[in-house]
This record gives sequence, C-alpha cells and structure tokens, in this order.
Amino acid sequence: MARKNLLSGLGGLGLPAGNPDLSPASPHEPAAAIANFGGARGAIGAVTRSIEQLKANAVQDIPTESIDPSFISDRIGFDAANYADLVESIRAHGQQVPILIRPHPDKEGRYQVAYGHRRLRAAVELQRPVRAIVKRLSDDELVIAQGQENNARTDLSFIERARFAASLEQRGFERATIMAALFVDKTGLSRLISAATKIPPDIIDAIGAAPKTGRDRWIALAANLEAEASVGAVRAAMSDALMSAASSDERFNLLFSASVIKKVKPLKPKTKPSAWVAPDGKTVARIQDDKKLCTVVIDKKVAPEFGAYLIESLPELYAAFMGRESK
Repeated sequence: MARKNLLSGLGGLGLPAGNPDLSPASPHEPAAAIANFGGARGAIGAVTRSIEQLKANAVQDIPTESIDPSFISDRIGFDAANYADLVESIRAHGQQVPILIRPHPDKEGRYQVAYGHRRLRAAVELQRPVRAIVKRLSDDELVIAQGQENNARTDLSFIERARFAASLEQRGFERATIMAALFVDKTGLSRLISAATKIPPDIIDAIGAAPKTGRDRWIALAANLEAEASVGAVRAAMSDALMSAASSDERFNLLFSASVIKKVKPLKPKTKPSAWVAPDGKTVARIQDDKKLCTVVIDKKVAPEFGAYLIESLPELYAAFMGRESK
C-alpha cells in the first residue's frame, strides 16, 4: 500500500513542482507519454532522496575499531562506578541509545565521535559493534551536537563545561558556536571561560569534575588563586594524604580552604618611651606619646610622692595651659 501511494503520481499529466529538467509536451509528441516519463522521473527522484535521508538517520551497527574519539574532550577524569553501571545495563538490555558519529574528516574509511564516548567504550569492553547514527558534520556542527547532548543529560559539571568552552575558544571556534553548544549567553560563557583559564590546569585535574560544586564556588576559587601565595598553598595541599581518599567535591573543599590566605595587618611599631630626668639626675618618669595617648609613668621607687603631687596639681596645670591657649 505504501509503495502504491509513493508511485501514484507516475501517470499524472502535470510535472512535479520544481523540476527544471523537462519542458512542456511538444505538439508533435503524445502528451501522455511525456507526462508519464517526467512524472516517473520526479517521483522516483523524490523517493530516492527520501531513502537517502532515512539512511542518513538510520541506526547502524559500526565496528568499534573503526571509530576515533572527538577532537575535543568534554570530561575531566573518569567515574568508574557510573561507567560500570552503564556496561552492565548494555550487557543486560543492549545499547538503547545510539551514539552520533561522522565520517572522519582526515582518515578515509574511519569515523569520529560527536557524542557517546562512554557507550563506545562499553561496546569495546563488551566486544560488540556500537549502535550509531552516521551523519556528515562540520567541526562547528560536531561541537554543537556534543555540547547540546551533554546539556540535555545535565551530565557535565560546571568545571567540565568551563574547560570545554575554554578548549573550544583556544581552538579558534567563534563564541556564537560555543554559546550554541553550551546553551549559554555571553555573560555565562565569559564566566565559564574565565574560571577555566584563571585556575591552573594541574589544580583542576587534581580536583576533578566536582559534580556537586557549583559556579559560585569555582569562581571564588579562581579569585583566590589570583594571589601567588594562594597558588603555592594549594599546590602544597595537593600532596596531602587526605586528597587521595577524598571524593572530587571533598578535594575541592580541601584545596579551596588552602587557597584562603588570611591577610595579616602589619603591626605598627610603637614609639619608644622617653625618659624624663630630674635636675638631680634621677629618672623620675617615662613618657609614651603617640597619636592617641600621652602616658606619663612615675617611678615610685625614685620619687614616691611625686605621682600624688602631680595629680593634685593637675587643675592648676590645666588652668595655666588654658590661659596660655587664650592669649
């Protein structure tokens, strides 16, 4: 029935719309014959194009040894537990979701992954072909497909997306392409690239994906690491024994704590007390004079009664001082 519907126009009198190869029937030739020939050609061409489109989107079994990874990585580290679950699921139920690959742009007869690297790895481990959709993609189309598939799964952490964005920019991709791949606006993309470029690569690698650590914490770490002292402190902490046993998010917290360098205000040197020596040569008092206080300390061993006398004389002294100020 489907075939009858597809070819039902073969005997029609009119040419298919948009077919420039045939002219109207000549008065010297049977119109029906020309119409039949032209109609067949147009209909068969349409069917052929439909079949080619179906083939382009059809899921195929592709030998894993003929497939190369994407030219750019979007992951940091390797989650062994999640991968083991994926392998067991494919072993038990088969590969339910195909990967997307393209004909390799530089190697005849080979393919390159747009997305589905873990499924490809699982197929290799299980020694079976991988189910894939083969599609001709430009480099821009590949990275957009790669980024959007990961966004759809909400599978990449902030720092993985940040490093992916920075790597694409370093390879010369336009920001419009990167924004399309990551579903971000200009501000969001700037934050991603800033975080990935301000944090040294070895520190990112030491932390890993940190899936539970959000944008603000990574940006705060980047700000802390603008100080050379913080970079040194973090690198020293990377060798801590706790790092090897900690999860990725715990490693972030450990290194973030190390990056916080408390700024100690330098102590202002205190002025050295000056000695007041009486005419008889005795050091009766020591005077500490700074911006806030003037302190007079009487040595009672030298002049036991002088302190009390000075206190009693303060009203007269102050009155004399004020009288001098009024003149």
